[in-house]
Amino acid sequence: MLLLAALVIAAADMTATSGLPEREPAAVGMSSARLSTIDRVVQRGIDAGGYPGAAVVVGRKGYSVLSRGFGALDWSGRSRVSSRESLYDLASLTKVVATTTAIMVLFDAGKVDIDAPVSRYLPDFSGGRRDQVTVRHLLTHRAGLPAGRELWRIAKTPAEARAAVLASPIQCTPGSCYEYSDLGADLLGFVAEAASGQSLDAFLERSVFAKLGMTDTHFRPDAMSAVRTAPTEIAPPRGYPLRGEVHDENAYALGGVAGHAGLFSTAEDLSVFAQMLLDGGIYNGVRVVSDSAVALFTARAAGHRALGWDTCDGGAGCGQYMSERAFGHTGFTGTSLWIDPDRQMFVILLTNRVHAARARRPSQVIADVRNDLADAAVLAVMDDPTGVLAMPVSFRADLAQDWNRPLRSSRASSAASRRRAAAAKRASAKRAAAKKSSAKKSLAKKSSAKKSPAKKSSAKTTSAKKTSATKASASKASASKASTSAKKKTSGKKPVVKKSVKNTR
Repeated sequence: MLLLAALVIAAADMTATSGLPEREPAAVGMSSARLSTIDRVVQRGIDAGGYPGAAVVVGRKGYSVLSRGFGALDWSGRSRVSSRESLYDLASLTKVVATTTAIMVLFDAGKVDIDAPVSRYLPDFSGGRRDQVTVRHLLTHRAGLPAGRELWRIAKTPAEARAAVLASPIQCTPGSCYEYSDLGADLLGFVAEAASGQSLDAFLERSVFAKLGMTDTHFRPDAMSAVRTAPTEIAPPRGYPLRGEVHDENAYALGGVAGHAGLFSTAEDLSVFAQMLLDGGIYNGVRVVSDSAVALFTARAAGHRALGWDTCDGGAGCGQYMSERAFGHTGFTGTSLWIDPDRQMFVILLTNRVHAARARRPSQVIADVRNDLADAAVLAVMDDPTGVLAMPVSFRADLAQDWNRPLRSSRASSAASRRRAAAAKRASAKRAAAKKSSAKKSLAKKSSAKKSPAKKSSAKTTSAKKTSATKASASKASASKASTSAKKKTSGKKPVVKKSVKNTR
């Protein structure tokens, strides 16, 4: 077993590309002290449990100024990461390093018209709105396709998976909506195969990777490479741990070669690819694509998207200091590649953050590390015409905000917030209903008052008359009583009788 491992490592040493020539940072206008921030940032991601290891390469002006491995391929710590030898599953970096590059080569050759309908190359992709979808729409994620389909659930063979991709629905008028879609990249891979007459992996090997000396860049790595390949999922739907086999289930359903995922590579191989693009499509005197194609495909074409590539829009993994012309991409497994033409530099990060991450929020860890890595590289540039940028007091990785905040607390807090919001909404609705009811009653009273003013006046008059009559009656009754009483008093007295008085003298 040890002998086999030794042979594999020896073979890797003989076949691995040498990458870019190396220079001290100062030789290309960079500060080694500032560049050392990268070591701290990447190591903090490992210490927090975001990923077991990482490979990093920073290049400027045609040279590699930092090429380093951090940590290990897995959590056992036995196999250390090497930026030259360690293979990583690139995930969605496949979309740009492989698929978009294939379309660029075929565009240069006049075999693909990016404004032609996709149905020209794929007759099975036709009917209805599909007829309106162009290659450009696929490149800018504006074809109206959904983000993806669970091909691994509905297809038993790569042919069935391919048919499912071709049958994908178009959900809006092509060109009118944006939806980042793996299916669009898969269709681009099919277009490249149809236009070249070769399988996507074979075409790229002959037309791109072999020309650049990228001997460690492949779909479906061979078994001999497994020992130096970073593992990914430990309990996928396939039922066994993954190492040297594509992590993405849909790419696996398509046979391991897909336009959206499936490519494996090393950081140093990718450094050669990045330099080729910075040099306008040529490397070591070998032309891969035209400089005009590089300019066309890497410039913003629709929103923040270029053709195939993404652009640096301050938050997509490229930090906050790269120039407006910077372009790049990220991958779900924890990979990223960003290129800044204005500063003649690139930054590569490869990790396997999907491998049994120990951090509660590995996606937040990798997002912060990506951005910090890009920022640290740009901040290390000392000869920028606009001046030297000030170093921040701390980087995102120093703060580690929300890296290990309990997920349950977050869900509970979110649920509590929803409950409070619902209660507030109900209370508001009750107040509104009460106010509306009160307004209706008030309106009804006013309306009633306007309709019968005469009745109220008549009622008042009648009431007054009744009161007057009652008073008069009472007055008469009182007078009658007084008269009767007086008569009774008079008749009750005895009459006075005058007596005769005799003289007695």
